[in-house]
Amino acid sequence: MDERFAQELDVAVKAVHVACSLCQRVQRRLLSSAAGDAVLSKDDDSPVTVADWGVQAIVSWLLSESFGSQNVSLVAEEDVCALSDPSSVKLLSSVVEVVNECLDGASKLGLHKPIKPLGTSEVLEAIRRCNANGGPHGRFWVLDPVDGTLGFVRGNQYAVALALIEDGQVVLGVLGCPNYPLNKELLSYHHQPHQNQSKLTSGSYDLWEKGCVMYAKRGSGKAWMQPLVPQDVQVEWPYEAKLIRVSSVDDPAMATFCEPVEKANSNQTFTAGLAHTVGLRKQPLRVYSMVKYAAIARGDAEVFMKFARCGYKEKIWDHAAGVVIVQEAGGVVTDAGGRPLDFSRGVFLEGLDRGIIVCCGSTLHEKIVGAVYASWDSSNL
Repeated sequence: MDERFAQELDVAVKAVHVACSLCQRVQRRLLSSAAGDAVLSKDDDSPVTVADWGVQAIVSWLLSESFGSQNVSLVAEEDVCALSDPSSVKLLSSVVEVVNECLDGASKLGLHKPIKPLGTSEVLEAIRRCNANGGPHGRFWVLDPVDGTLGFVRGNQYAVALALIEDGQVVLGVLGCPNYPLNKELLSYHHQPHQNQSKLTSGSYDLWEKGCVMYAKRGSGKAWMQPLVPQDVQVEWPYEAKLIRVSSVDDPAMATFCEPVEKANSNQTFTAGLAHTVGLRKQPLRVYSMVKYAAIARGDAEVFMKFARCGYKEKIWDHAAGVVIVQEAGGVVTDAGGRPLDFSRGVFLEGLDRGIIVCCGSTLHEKIVGAVYASWDSSNL
């Protein structure tokens, strides 16, 4: 890939570190108190938190400061309407406060920080700038400020996902996973998340070995992982990073597969039947958010399958960053027909063939695609 993306990747990685620090602050407050004013319901009943708008403001502001607002086109999940409502004054105040707290620490990563704290209008403007529609031409950023908001408010897994798309192709991706264990041995936590939630709300929260940022550039053949930059600690950049690689497992009986926790927009019955047909025997790793992509990229799992229920349309911000990281780590990502995902048609993954299949290698991938074709007619999708 052209080296002109080196600066974009550098800024994106640092911006995601700052965004993750904001999420950690907000989640601590959310879990340590009855912070009802930190959560608002959207029209589709999914919770939106201070973190969603805060991350969007931070990433928008940092990208604009680094590259000029006239050069930054950003597609993001949240709009500013609910936050601008007079009834959301307290919520907006919380967003502005935490945004300024975290931007104040951006300079330790070599990023610009505001000369003076941002005001309400400046924070709203930063969020409002995230109004691009994507498409097949030009360059635009794609952000999911808190992917897996349900996981976030429950003290579980979530991710900050930022990608850059040029002429319809994802050219770089950054995935911040603040609660993702650095040690694979702790992954049994995900099978029964609610039984272990106390680990996140107890005094051991800061002692948990967790939190990382993964990133990759298209065509580099490499994907990297960094531990999260500790809050309120001065670090030297470039920060320590190590290469990550997908698993070498190609025997379905030995493979671990991931699927969404939520049943609302995925058909777990079909996925379970497909897993049995292919020979996947291990208990599924049910994980909120794009952390599923992180698990594949780092070799913690071998397969991620998602088959949406009728009427649900996949959005580009839920997949863009994860796709390029898995691919550069050596994995395979396609729709269920074996075709590449198309990020060139706006905010949705239009033309998606039935579902999404992510694998550590071609052997497992071919078996699953074959099983989809064999099983589809008898499914209840």
